Amino acid sequence: MEQFYTKSEQVQNIIKGLSLTKTLFVSSIILGEAHTGKKTLVRTLFPDTPVVSGSNLKEVKRALEDHNELIITDFEKLTHQNGLKFDNKRIIATANHIGNQQIIDKLFAFIYTMPPLKDRIEDAYYLKSLFFHEACTTLTAKEDSLKLDALAMDLTSNAQSLKKSIYEQVVYHSMKSEEIEKVLYAYLLEHLQGNNAYKEYLALYEKPLIKAGLQKFGSQLQLSQVLGINRNTLRKKIYEYRID
Repeated sequence: MEQFYTKSEQVQNIIKGLSLTKTLFVSSIILGEAHTGKKTLVRTLFPDTPVVSGSNLKEVKRALEDHNELIITDFEKLTHQNGLKFDNKRIIATANHIGNQQIIDKLFAFIYTMPPLKDRIEDAYYLKSLFFHEACTTLTAKEDSLKLDALAMDLTSNAQSLKKSIYEQVVYHSMKSEEIEKVLYAYLLEHLQGNNAYKEYLALYEKPLIKAGLQKFGSQLQLSQVLGINRNTLRKKIYEYRID
């Protein structure tokens, strides 16, 4: 069964509204950016209701004939919306954008808007913790070796980008030197070519080395001593790699 967590007052109002209409033959639609949890929310509230994608008009029409209660996801992908009839049916739809406002107003008695994760920061932190635990379990990484608070959150594509960023950071922090060598080997085996490849691909090693060193030591002088290179050489490489 799908689970949904929220601390957002706006989302809680959506839940209240949908819950109050569970016994009524009225239709509702939730609009909002992709990967904000619209589908999960609807499936949590209506776990036994059939689900059909708006990307397949034939399946939608067939489902409307067979069921009085139906979830239609990706409603914006549904063609010939003007010909639909939701009379005496309970339709719960989700869409990433509104499409034709007149048709939406005609078909749905209730129109809700799901806010993006950047406006639901407590929800984002909850998902961050969830994805972190999932990533550590999947990748057999030790949770106590990483600091959850230190992991950055990418919310540009809501839950999708957040999950990807957390998985990536768990991978980065848990990799050992021999695993990094394997990654570089696979990359170079695929891309290595040209007449000046040594200089071209040297940045794969030098750029992250210098960026990490500057972040860790905060001083070009100290980093040049740690790396064992001339300070002017370090400055030249910082300029060459456009490191801020």
